[in-house]
Parts: sequence; C-alpha cells; structure tokens
Amino acid sequence: MSKIKSTEDFEKLQESVNKTRDPERLCITVCSGTGCHAYGCEKVTQAFVEEIRNRDLQDKVDIRTTGCHGFCERGPIVVIHPQEVFYQRVKVEDVADVVSETILKKNIVDRLLYVDPNTGKQIICEKDVPFYKKQRRIIFGNNALIDPTSIDDYIALGGYAALSKVLWEMKPLEVIDVIKKSGLRGRGGGGFPTGRKWEFCRNAEGDRRYVICNADEGDPGAYMDRSLLEGNPHSVLEGMIIGAYAIGSHQGFIYVRNEYPLAVKNVTIAIQQAREYGLLDRDIIGSGFDFEIKITRGGGAFVCGESTALMASLEGKLGEPRAKYVHTVEKGLWDNPTNLNNVETWANVPVIINKGWQWYSDIGTEHSKGTKIFSLVGKINNTGLIEVPMGISLREIIFDIGGGIPEGKKFKAVQTGGPSGGCIPESLLDLLVDFEKLTETGSMMGSGGMIVMDEDTCMVDVAKYFLNFLKEESCGKCVPCREGIRAMLEILTRITEGEGEEGDVELLQELSEVVAETSLCALGGTAPNPVLTTIKYFRDEYEAHIKEKRCPAGVCPALIQYSIDTERCTGCGACVKVCPQEAISGQRKQPHSLDQAKCIKCGACLEVCKFEAVIKR
Repeated sequence: MSKIKSTEDFEKLQESVNKTRDPERLCITVCSGTGCHAYGCEKVTQAFVEEIRNRDLQDKVDIRTTGCHGFCERGPIVVIHPQEVFYQRVKVEDVADVVSETILKKNIVDRLLYVDPNTGKQIICEKDVPFYKKQRRIIFGNNALIDPTSIDDYIALGGYAALSKVLWEMKPLEVIDVIKKSGLRGRGGGGFPTGRKWEFCRNAEGDRRYVICNADEGDPGAYMDRSLLEGNPHSVLEGMIIGAYAIGSHQGFIYVRNEYPLAVKNVTIAIQQAREYGLLDRDIIGSGFDFEIKITRGGGAFVCGESTALMASLEGKLGEPRAKYVHTVEKGLWDNPTNLNNVETWANVPVIINKGWQWYSDIGTEHSKGTKIFSLVGKINNTGLIEVPMGISLREIIFDIGGGIPEGKKFKAVQTGGPSGGCIPESLLDLLVDFEKLTETGSMMGSGGMIVMDEDTCMVDVAKYFLNFLKEESCGKCVPCREGIRAMLEILTRITEGEGEEGDVELLQELSEVVAETSLCALGGTAPNPVLTTIKYFRDEYEAHIKEKRCPAGVCPALIQYSIDTERCTGCGACVKVCPQEAISGQRKQPHSLDQAKCIKCGACLEVCKFEAVIKR
C-alpha cells in the first residue's frame, strides 16, 4: 500500500485491516517466544500447517504464531480461538488430534489440558488457569493475540491509533501532561516519574535530542523486556515515537542485547514495516514530524544497563558509567539532551494515550500506578512472566499465581530487583508490591526479576552468588565498587567454607555502607542489598556458619558431613557404585562405612540410598 499521509488515510487502513478479520473465525495460535522455541514450537506450527492443508481447511482456519504467553514452563502453548481452548505442552504427535477433535468436532483433547495441582481439576479456557486469573495483562496481553511480524495484527487491535491521535490532536506539552498525570514511573529499576523526565529533556538546552529504548536486560532469571520486544515490538516503537514527538527528538535508538536474536529480528521487521506504512521516518502520518530509529546491539555487559554506560557504549566507547551529577536529560548521548526508558515503560505509553490518564491512574497504589511485568522463577510451581497491578501482595503472586512451592516444601524468601535486589522473608509475604514498599524492606522493584527460594536454600550462599555475579560484571572504574565488592565476596566465601570469624558480619555491614554510599553508579550503589537483607532477615544462618561451622540448609560443601547409619544400612552396595572417590567400603549385605578423608561431599550416595541410611549433617 501507499504511505499513510493523513488521519483519514490511517482510518482507511484500520478499516481495511478490520474487514479482513472475523472474530468468530477459527484461529490456532502457537506461542513462538524464545521459551517455546526451546520446546520445539516451530515443528508444532509446521505440523499444524501441514494438517490444515491436508484436510483442506485453509479457508476455514487460520494459524498464527504469537509472542510469549507468559506461562513458559508449559510450552509449547496452543490456544484455539474464539473458544480460548488452552492446550499446553503440545507435541507434533498431538497436532492431528487437536485438528480432528477440537477444530472439526468441537471436542476437547483432555490430555493436553492444564490440571490445577491444588484441585486436580482440568481447565479448558486460558483465562481460567490460576496462573492467569489474578493477572491484569494490559501491556503483555496482546503478545498472545498477534503475530509480532505482522503490523496489520497490531493495527487490528488498535495499534498506532494513539500515535495518530497525538500527532494530529495533541501538542507536545499536552502529551507530557497526560503522561505526568497518569503517574507512569520508569520500569527499568529507578522508578523515576516518566512524564517529569520527558519534561526535563524537552526543556534542556541543546540543538538535538535523542530518545533511547533500553533493552539491555541482564538480570539473572529476568526476561520481561526480551519477551515484550519479541512478541509486540510495534507497541515499543509506537511509545518511542510518541515520546520523541513530546520531547522534540528526531532520532531514537534501541539498545538490545546481542544474546536476544529473536527480539532483534522481530523489531527489525517492525521498523521496516512501520517505515513502509509511513509510521516512521519522514513526515509521519503526514504530520510533518520526522523520527527514525536505529538498532544497536550490546555486547552483554551487565553494567551497560546503566544509562550513562549504555550511552558510552552507543558512542562506541568502553561501557563505563560516569558521575550522576551530570544528568543525561541535559547532557547524554554525544552531550545532547537524551531521554532513556526501558522496553516496558515505552510500551505503556500508547495504552495511556488510548485509555486516558485517569483510567491508568486508577490502577495500582497512591504512588505506584499501573501494572508491572515480573519474571517469576525459582523454587515455585508456576514459573513464567506475569503482569500484575501495583499493590498486589507477594503472597498472591507466589501462592495464587505461582501455585506455591514444589513438593510441599516451605517458602523461605523471594529476591526481587535483580542481582542488586534484596531477599524478602516469609514474615513479609503480605507486603504490597510497589516501588516504596519494596525499598522499605531493603530490596527494590528493579526491572522485575522475582526469584523464589525454598527451605533448602542457604541465604549466605545466595548472597555470595549475587555478589560474585556483580564482581564479574563491575566495570572496575571506581575503587569502592571494584575493591569493595571483591572484599565482601572474600568474606562471604570464607564464611561458607567454614572459616568465618567473629566480627565478619559487622565487617560486611560496614563495607556495605561504604560501597553503597561511594560507588559511582547504581551497580555498586545497590550491590550490598543481597548481603544486607540476608543479614537482616536471616542472621541466624550467618551465626550458624560462623559459630557452629554448620550450614542449616545443607548447601555449603565445606560445612556438610555425610555418614552412614549402620542400623539402617543393608549393604546393598548402591552407594559404593556411585561414589567417585571410592570413599565407601564394606562387605555385601553388611553395614558399610564412609571414609571422611576421601569424601568430596558430592551427595551421590544420598541420592541413591533407598533405605535412608546415608545421613547428611
């Protein structure tokens, strides 16, 4: 088609797209996010294409590959519309049954339904699955409905209507005012009011202004931005164009991790499609506004998620942060005013314009508006991506949406906010999730990582794990971060190896204060959070490691001892066969013994013993 040159042209495009869409037409949607790719969704999709063709159903049934549905551990996910029949863990060999039974006979293939582990009930519709019930998917929901490589799919659901409205009906300051009134705050970690940031950038002195989408998501266990950029790239582009118009920018960048090939592929296609429709580049929708977007791939450095380090990388320099007293909205990319928001923040913008600031502001808490996408992973039954209203409790997230802890084990803690976040204990499960409440606990919202831990988790070891990650990812530019984190890690390592001393906990607290207050950027400024929160809420575990030389969770190898209970040992020899050090000996059908000097504490003997004769202390 020819480029859109007016609102009338855009309305005609909407009309023509909608004419081709029949909401009652059968449509098989196959999740095609990265998680489902790992489960083989491409082969499942191809099997559906062949089955539909073989049965000559092309005129009656559509097949659509979509973005991530969120319930990643249940992939490949297939949903049949308009009935919303939800099938999970679908394999190629299941395809023929789905077509013959559900498509042709309107029957349900029971074996592919989700079974609620708490009630044993089979669930047919996607919206009735407990994982989805308490979510409010205003940003992430369209992932499951559209083909991310089809701009028409996005337009059919109201895509780019907000952009048309902004360019033809609103002045830049009016746009900024709407975003300010909505209460939208940055979803990348800092939580700074988005509208105020836009206003500062617009008012800053400079001939050129830039906008940047930060898709450099590096938190362990987090993949919210990845899935949103993969599954609905046009929502991010539309948000960026609106923001650029409000700020007065004509050049934008998407800084995305090179480890996200599907996101890079889909957003590249989206940019080209938007250009072809006249929604990007020159004279957008005939408004006279010009804006272009370029993609830059990051090299995987965690510190490049920090705004100034990211901008240095964009300039072709070493990805190191700079002092914060020079604000990027005033002097950012190439010393020009620059506005940076993350993927999720940009995707909120079209929704706010379309629905109105009042509607958006009614969701959430007094100071934290809207919804938040979290990556719910770890020791929990239902892992995946969730979108929930601000103000929901941790208990609802973990036990209602997440389905609780596997194998009936006890919940111990949840770590929020990425590697620099804090660990929140069971006593705070009823905490309402928003920016302020999480900060008060010693943790933070961060970009949205949420890692659940059970009773078998050693909290000292957890603090050591995250600190080791941060040590490796520190750029090393400033001494407090480079040397402080290393020194803290050395102390934690000594404690977990049974060499902890009196005063180590106090020394960790003192070092944490120095690192937090004197580091150049947020990586060092928040690095002590895992240490401080585990000390605050789980100090007894530190004391056990130091004073009793014991790891209560039985995780730290140096503080574990295996032995054999001669009363229970039957002499079956199973432990002898698996021991890599030949530390176990004994006659067949006679009680065996374990040589502590040879034991490397691998736990293989414990795993194979059927008589509970191997004891772990």
